[in-house]
Amino acid sequence: MDHDRFSKSKLDYHMLFLLFLMAVISAIAIHSAEPMLPEKLQNVNFASKQLQWYAIGAVVIALTMIIDYDRLFQIAWYLYGFGMLLLLGLELNVPGSVTIKGATSWYHLPGGNFQPSELMKIFMIIVLSRIIVNHREKYPEPTISDDFKLLGKIALTVLPPLILLAKQPDMGMSMVFMAITATLVLVSGIRWRIIFGIVLSGVTMVAVVVFIFFYFPDFFHKYIIKEDYQLNRFYGWLAPYEYSNEQGFQLIRSLMAIGSGELYGKGLGNLQVYLPEAHTDFVFGVISEQFGFVGSSIVVSLFFLLIYRMIHIALESNDLYGSYLCAGVAGMITFQVFQNIGMTIGLLPITGLPLPFISYGGSSLATYMLAIGLVLNVHSRTRKFMFASDE
Repeated sequence: MDHDRFSKSKLDYHMLFLLFLMAVISAIAIHSAEPMLPEKLQNVNFASKQLQWYAIGAVVIALTMIIDYDRLFQIAWYLYGFGMLLLLGLELNVPGSVTIKGATSWYHLPGGNFQPSELMKIFMIIVLSRIIVNHREKYPEPTISDDFKLLGKIALTVLPPLILLAKQPDMGMSMVFMAITATLVLVSGIRWRIIFGIVLSGVTMVAVVVFIFFYFPDFFHKYIIKEDYQLNRFYGWLAPYEYSNEQGFQLIRSLMAIGSGELYGKGLGNLQVYLPEAHTDFVFGVISEQFGFVGSSIVVSLFFLLIYRMIHIALESNDLYGSYLCAGVAGMITFQVFQNIGMTIGLLPITGLPLPFISYGGSSLATYMLAIGLVLNVHSRTRKFMFASDE
């Protein structure tokens, strides 16, 4: 992969404009949610801090675009190893590690808390893309056996961080890693019948777990999910009104906020339904209550356009590695958007995953901007040909 074929650096202004709109929406939503925050957080201007993180993210994008993404191909395993060391440090409770709500998932830094699993998501995209490219170069006409070899390589790479995330515990982040892996497997060239078999097995397992939860609860509690925090999420998702004062409280409040917004919403600043974690996990409920179905549809449309641009850049790239990087980023953001909005409307269990670019969060927003920087990097180094070759 020689990027002396590199064309003059150019920006995708469509994507940058979408990010600008999301920054505006994020600041408005977070500012309007501040009155609902606990008293100890009332003196913090989260909207202003979010815009500061957007400014830091802009610098991250600029720095990411300076480095040719081929260099990331060369150092992919070093990045993976660095990310694993950070996750292992949390497991060993090294000085500086922080436990919040039972999860040891952060390091305390002078500027605030840093979640290494956010950075590891990007490293995972970089290293899995390299694995797939190397495999495809080695096996240009792969057999079924070669496809299973590739699946084995991917599984061996993904399992170590997943095991460490499960011990933190961080179910939401584990799901993001699986979504990234699933996306890259989907575009890796592996035979569809193999992928269909994996998907069918996964769907069957989920259906069996839900069936056991309802019909054999004792077995479910004893052998499948033993941790209280995981059980609470199942209770809150599958039977929220039976546990309305505890596990189902967040979901019920979210449904009330979204439903009360109706078509056009109650207007900016007119929030009547109390939402816990309003500026982070449930910021979509804040938007829906104020701006109704129309406002929330606009937010969903912006995400659709952003993901469309990523897929377009992936298809446009004349380099396999660049295409896989874009596909991995698109899969990561798509899943997090679907998961966050899905949990606010009761479609999916509550996992604590923020809404990308909209929810308040320092390390998470910086990670999303880094991911956007990767996609813009690929776009800026994609050559356009006036005439296609006949070969």
